[in-house]
Amino acid sequence: MLRLYDTRNRQVQQIVPDGARSLRMYTCGPTVYRYAHVGNLRSYLLSDLIRRVSERQRVRVVVCRNITDVGHLVDDTELDPAGEDKVQAQARAEGRTALEIARFYEDAFLADAAALNMRPPEHSPRASETMDTTIELIAKLIGKGHAYAVPDGSVFFDAASFPTYGEISGNRLDQLRPGHRTEGVDPRKRFHADWALWKPSDRELTWETPWGRGFPGWHIECSAMALKFLGEHIDLHTGGIDLRFPHHEDERAQSDSAAGHEVVKHWVHGEHLLFDGRKMSKSTGNVVLLRDVVDEGLDPLAVRLAFMEHRYRQQMNLTWDTLRAADKTLRRWRSRVAEWSEFPSRPMPADQVSLIEAAFDDDLDTPLALRLLRELERDDSIAPGSRLEAFLHLDQILGLDLSLDIGRSRSLPAGAAELLEQRERAREARDWPAADRLRDELAALGVKVADTPEGQTWSAFWD
Repeated sequence: MLRLYDTRNRQVQQIVPDGARSLRMYTCGPTVYRYAHVGNLRSYLLSDLIRRVSERQRVRVVVCRNITDVGHLVDDTELDPAGEDKVQAQARAEGRTALEIARFYEDAFLADAAALNMRPPEHSPRASETMDTTIELIAKLIGKGHAYAVPDGSVFFDAASFPTYGEISGNRLDQLRPGHRTEGVDPRKRFHADWALWKPSDRELTWETPWGRGFPGWHIECSAMALKFLGEHIDLHTGGIDLRFPHHEDERAQSDSAAGHEVVKHWVHGEHLLFDGRKMSKSTGNVVLLRDVVDEGLDPLAVRLAFMEHRYRQQMNLTWDTLRAADKTLRRWRSRVAEWSEFPSRPMPADQVSLIEAAFDDDLDTPLALRLLRELERDDSIAPGSRLEAFLHLDQILGLDLSLDIGRSRSLPAGAAELLEQRERAREARDWPAADRLRDELAALGVKVADTPEGQTWSAFWD
């Protein structure tokens, strides 16, 4: 069964218990105020791979991936920053309403996800449309003594009421210091590490509550949506490594305090993506969008393949050369699959396929899986029809549309598939005279054969 590195427990653990037939997974979704860059998209590939591997093991996966369209401030790196909502800041910059901005960039994100063959989640709630649930959760936390309201209409989570805070990131409450953008401790708070669940405001996208009009904090929204759509027992929570602190620490404290027990069983995080050796940012000018990849003439699924060349919890340096190499491999594999489809179908090579599947099960060791797949591609001792079935089977996990070129070229003439298979065996036996004779026979039928480092390839030609 699938094993992943649990950030909180600091070890690789089996995610679905033996005999279990379902997996409930929450993935922190996008804040829809700009286009997602490829670094953002890498973290969503993580949850998609988890889903595909689990479903291959006949596990029913229920995914909730939220849409943050309110509550995420321009600077949420501090425990309780003052600032402007990201969506509203972008709305002001573009001269549109906040909802227009949110829906536009939500649609753009969904288009990118579809282009990368990410399977849609069962639940995709918007924070703005689950506000009743969020307000009810805040009231519950106040009632249980884990949160408190102050006269100006703010509500804060009482961090000291959750003694195991810091188990995900290692940031303990007694070691935290006030944010560097604040002058001293906020006098409204009981403890400087308390964070806002509700903020008073009468601007756009605000709601009435028992504490006054305002909007929620980013962290409480995820707790509310996860609990509403997946319940109080969630098997797996994923996200980028930058969300460990404070977002996931705060989310865990809120959810567990409301439920009275540990809600999320496993926390799994994907590492940062660099581009040309630097973190993606507007200031460095190296933000790469999926549409930039397409504009370069590359298949968007080359991005998916390039990501899998590195393990999800390893920092990765993506370059244009890396993407071009992935695109070349993707096109070659599709061509090979199309060629193999002209041969009689044969059973998959069970041993090789099992090794590749085991690599995915072992903490998503995608580099090993791809290395074994390349070996299978080059192994001429395995019948083309067997390699075809193996590649199509494994593409259920890879998600690379490897069957895309099947049927696009004219079929082989009668008898050519058998001659190609005989020639494969002749090459394996190093019977070069037989291989040359069979090449000539194929040419007479209108099939041109070439030998490459990856194996025998063919193309049909007619006068």
